[in-house]
Amino acid sequence: MTGIISEGSKRLVIVSGRAHPELAQAVAKELGTEVLSSSAYDFANGETYVRFNESVRGCDVFCIQSHGDRVNDWVMEQLIMVDALKRASAKRISVVAPFFPYARQDKKHLGREPISARLIADLYATAGAERLMSVDLHSAQEQGFFDGPWDHLWAQPVLVDYVSKHIDPANTTVVSPDAGRIRVAERWADKLGGTPLAFVHKTRDVTRPNQSVANRVVGDVKGRTCVLVDDMIDTGGTIAKAVKVLLDAGAEDVIIAATHGVLSGPAAERLSTCGAKEVIVTDTLPISEEKRFEQLTILSIAPLLAAAIKAVFDDGSVADLFDAGDH
Repeated sequence: MTGIISEGSKRLVIVSGRAHPELAQAVAKELGTEVLSSSAYDFANGETYVRFNESVRGCDVFCIQSHGDRVNDWVMEQLIMVDALKRASAKRISVVAPFFPYARQDKKHLGREPISARLIADLYATAGAERLMSVDLHSAQEQGFFDGPWDHLWAQPVLVDYVSKHIDPANTTVVSPDAGRIRVAERWADKLGGTPLAFVHKTRDVTRPNQSVANRVVGDVKGRTCVLVDDMIDTGGTIAKAVKVLLDAGAEDVIIAATHGVLSGPAAERLSTCGAKEVIVTDTLPISEEKRFEQLTILSIAPLLAAAIKAVFDDGSVADLFDAGDH
């Protein structure tokens, strides 16, 4: 059988949806296997069909799907994949959703709003998933939405390793795009050798999505290289405004580092013209050619996902992949 790793009586299988097959293939390569063969297509009315072409009976299956563009289609496809695996007698099914769908809808801001992230977790459980795995959740507390293990991975080691080779720590300030992500910026500063911290004070209207106003910098950035860190970049408006505020405050250079490159709508144009020296993201989401621009650097998240999958398969500790202070 192709796409199956056997260790004694245990068998590991990687399956993938159609959203980002390149990532699943890279993960499988890191594990020394292949993605299990499957058939998937859409009917004329939009319904999705999935069938796995080999037996998964008794296997420990990791179902990988990214959720960028067409997020609703890809959520439904992954749910159908999980259901197919359950009905095919897979021993354990783990959903690998590097960018967890609807993660930003994790609480109610106004009356009569849903908590959609909780709904998605419930849907995975109903379909048959016994474990979830994601990278840099919008809010770590979302792990409480799922009644089972939820491995919360950090992309910070991947990003820090790259950034540390391209800066002078003595002339660097780590910047949070808002006060709410100061803790993340603190971890970055520690990993980069104890660099100073700053944050951009901003205001947001909860009734207008993807819009905020960057007001001023709190902290010293004059003449320094600023590493502006965040969990995701969606339309790029907030982060582009933060770059402008930093440059207006006298920053010498600004490097943006974020885990998830959603890059919706005008993001590529905004980021390519905002004045940032470099924009660094991982490939948790597929980034099409029209979303790419000269300053964009894309780092592979596959080695991290593969290491976590191997740890779960071996009944090891996923937390040991990170320093004790990272969680």
